[in-house]
Amino acid sequence: MISRINNLEDYAVAYRRSVSEPERFWSEVAEQFVWRKKWDKTVEYDFDNYNVQWYKNGKLNITENCLDRHLLSRGDKTAIHWVANDPHEKDRIFSYKELHEQVSLFANVLKRNGVGKGDRVCLYMPMVPELAIAVLACARIGAIHSVIFGGFSAQALADRINDAGAKILITADQGPRGKKVVELKAITDEALFKCENVERVIVYQRTGADVKMDSERDVYWHDEIKSVPNVCDPEVMDSEDPLFILYTSGSTGKPKGVVHSTGGYMVYTWYSFRNVFQYQENDVFWCTADIGWITGHSYIVYGPLLEGATSVMFEGVPTFPDAGRFWRVVDRLKVNIFYTAPTAIRALMAQGLEYVELYKLDSLRVLGTVGEPINREAWEWYHQHIGKGRCPIVDTWWQTETGGIMISPIAGVIPTKPTYATLPLPGIQPVLVDPEGNEIEGKGVEGNLCIKYPWPSMLRTTWGDHERCKQTYFSTFKGLYFTGDGCRRDEDGYYRILGRVDDVMNVSGHRLGTAEVENAINMHSAVIESAVVGYPHDIKGQGIYAYVVCDSAELEVSTILELKEQILEVVIDKIGKIARPDKVQIVRGLPKTRSGKIMRRILRKIGEGQTDNFGDISTLLDPSIVEAIKEGAVKDNAINA
Repeated sequence: MISRINNLEDYAVAYRRSVSEPERFWSEVAEQFVWRKKWDKTVEYDFDNYNVQWYKNGKLNITENCLDRHLLSRGDKTAIHWVANDPHEKDRIFSYKELHEQVSLFANVLKRNGVGKGDRVCLYMPMVPELAIAVLACARIGAIHSVIFGGFSAQALADRINDAGAKILITADQGPRGKKVVELKAITDEALFKCENVERVIVYQRTGADVKMDSERDVYWHDEIKSVPNVCDPEVMDSEDPLFILYTSGSTGKPKGVVHSTGGYMVYTWYSFRNVFQYQENDVFWCTADIGWITGHSYIVYGPLLEGATSVMFEGVPTFPDAGRFWRVVDRLKVNIFYTAPTAIRALMAQGLEYVELYKLDSLRVLGTVGEPINREAWEWYHQHIGKGRCPIVDTWWQTETGGIMISPIAGVIPTKPTYATLPLPGIQPVLVDPEGNEIEGKGVEGNLCIKYPWPSMLRTTWGDHERCKQTYFSTFKGLYFTGDGCRRDEDGYYRILGRVDDVMNVSGHRLGTAEVENAINMHSAVIESAVVGYPHDIKGQGIYAYVVCDSAELEVSTILELKEQILEVVIDKIGKIARPDKVQIVRGLPKTRSGKIMRRILRKIGEGQTDNFGDISTLLDPSIVEAIKEGAVKDNAINA
């Protein structure tokens, strides 16, 4: 069994075996772990009715594999090295022994507060070690964790808590982020007015700010851990028991609670981590993501800890206190593997080289990107100025739903090509299909990217709505998982992701459904309807362009500018700043077919700055709308928000 791919021949052998003998291949990979009971069958699946099971009837606990099995050989090794938002604040370092103890303590806190196997626990926290500790503590006792990004609004937080049916919420007083402080407890209190299931709120003191505490509901983290033992036996879980729920935007307004299972997710995140990044025993690995997203789950917490790695966890932002922050941390901690988003790279490019040239960056061996395809200019800058021309860049393609990296170079093994995710990992069988679902074979072709065989870390369902899971991912093309992305396969067989083909935008590497943003905009009393599309943005990759139809009789504002600002505030209030439109254009109508369907392709082209080549618009109910919208955009009626 080749659990580590060291060269192209290893990759070719592993890939062939993973396709010709997938059950044997993944069975051998899984044998690296501690199982309380070995599985009866490696995989069983049905894409038509969507049911997939990996390591059927296997029994395990993922934290036993993340922590306990390392204690003898790596007990004193650094597991998590935390760097604060404020560069003057002292780092916090947890060895595997210390992390194991802290996880056990907090697992007992959860038990003491009534949490048991299968209960849902929501986490709305800053990027502090206690977030990772709480995630692992949930898994320790068999509770299902659902981390909610700390940038979401009270309404978005409430929606996710209610959908998950969480009985416990873990938060903090505040969350420092750059020059700002996020009032996490205050936002939590506002959200919980709309949440009936939450029985207890555990508050971690990050800043020591004076916050309102409900004496019947709220308790402090530091008080709770004083009264529990530091030993907690891991709950024995079935391989298919849910490990976590993570909410992602879809093409309809309601966020989807993507559910990942225990055994398959464990096996694949470990396998992808050690191979894509070519992690070596004493490497320092830094993924700059937030644990509120899947990247943080898989490649800050689970993947690195399963490998026994040292994982850096960063609370801050790339440009605070200046644009050299990333590179200062890389030099100080001697980071070997650095994994970030193209959005961050483009933002740092814009600041100039003066912030890069101050640092050696000679510890770096591997660079990675995640969240969106990286453009050539950013790839070249990253390669030349950060990697000094010697570090391979792993341009990783994957999704919340896939659990782990799917298509990517393997560092130093698969030759890279700017803008290409290159080749699939062993076990991943991508296909391109036309709109009718016919497979497009050969090279130099484009189509809809699908996966034709299950992999261990794929989503199992959407929480509370399995039919939605089937319809979203398995109904478009029979017998295939549809990614929602367009893709090109070039003459070398390399894959290049072309972007979403559904109504989902990729903003700064984060997926946002157009319907979710539209629903928020439409809550303004003066708005009749709206249409939101993505458009090219120099830093974010995609920006949000909102076309808004208003009822002039309802307007209670003196200027269009004031109306636009109010619309932005509604979106921030309902979702969060992450969904704030970059451009808002007030229009008299939207381009619709006679059946009422909005022609988004026209709005996308106008957003891209095109003034013609809109295709056939004769089927529109009012073709003159297109010219009016185009003229409004050209006259800069759409303001930069």
